[in-house]
Amino acid sequence: RRRLAPLNEDNGRFLLLAALIAAYLSAGATVFSALESPSEAAAQLRWNRTLHNFSRIFNISPPELRAFLRSYEAARAAGIRVDALRPRWDFPGAFYFVGTVVSTIGFGMTTPATVAGKVFLIVYGLFGCAGTILFFNLFLERIISLLAFVMKACYERQLRRSGLLPSNFRRGPAVSGVGSLVGWKPSVYHVMLILGFFAITLSCCASAMYTAVEGWNYVDSLYYCFVTFSTIGFGDLVSSQNAAYQHQGLYRFGNFIFILMGVCCIYSLFNVISIVIKQILNWVLKKLECSCCPKCRKSSTRLSRRNAITPGARLRRHNVAVDADGQYDSDTEGRRLSGEMISMRELTASSKVSLAILQKQLSETANGYPRNVCINTRQNGFSAGVGALAIMNNRLAETSDSR
Repeated sequence: RRRLAPLNEDNGRFLLLAALIAAYLSAGATVFSALESPSEAAAQLRWNRTLHNFSRIFNISPPELRAFLRSYEAARAAGIRVDALRPRWDFPGAFYFVGTVVSTIGFGMTTPATVAGKVFLIVYGLFGCAGTILFFNLFLERIISLLAFVMKACYERQLRRSGLLPSNFRRGPAVSGVGSLVGWKPSVYHVMLILGFFAITLSCCASAMYTAVEGWNYVDSLYYCFVTFSTIGFGDLVSSQNAAYQHQGLYRFGNFIFILMGVCCIYSLFNVISIVIKQILNWVLKKLECSCCPKCRKSSTRLSRRNAITPGARLRRHNVAVDADGQYDSDTEGRRLSGEMISMRELTASSKVSLAILQKQLSETANGYPRNVCINTRQNGFSAGVGALAIMNNRLAETSDSR
């Protein structure tokens, strides 16, 4: 019988993160339950007392009163308020709605009421959300490149002041000859601090605007900024919903810019924090591996190596013909007879090329070079990662060791 392979590093990190998220959710539920449950019970008691007094004073039966309140709740869900509010489905209101849809904020204060509108929303949101996520990833890529350029310039200035870099130094191919700059890469922790500072500054400025225009207190404005910028979007506070404002056009434009920049900045910050969490998980896994007995580690290493390259595989393989573009002549060639998914030659070439590309991208990002890599590979297209995590892994210093 074949023995089951032990958990590799990726699966171990995934299970550890799942356990930590479950514990985090349980802890959060405990804290929020302890904080909010007494207030909810007190509010329910006051409401029941109010209903009883209203029914007794105006001689209205409780069932009739509750039926009226249900009609009021339905009207409120449809967007009807006692005070005059802006139209929900005029062009500015509809534009605000689609913006919350594609950004996945989803306040919920406006929802389609017709069947055609609900069906169109499904198709519209499918492509809109995908395109917006791509926009966020491209924004992340460019903000990291900008921060790397600025941090590189600050580092060079520091080296000039300390006398380790010539005063007439210019960026270019000569950078590889300067020992103090070889191997320099932007730090994920510095990037996290800078993005955190930007996010806090942006939230404080936006909160000041909402406090002055909407009449909220400053804490509620900060709460709204975080809920909106993080795309949580509870909908208990929603900006730009009154019928009229002073300088209404200017306020709507500022509201749009703050939400757009806030979502992009918080999205980038979340991805940087996720890299830090991944590093913590790697550190925990190493500590757990060190605490295991030597026999377990030896067995784990032996089984994991078997999954990577099977001993004697080269003796069971045929010679593989490879064309000029690096592609196999047939689907059956390049596979081991043992049924493994990748050959030893393919794995070795893929590892070498992946390492070369990674080192080239990190060096070019730090030194401001274009990131054009013209190397034909046979590696899997997903081997370098997908999405925002791959962008961070390819551009920040502390993550290169874990690749």
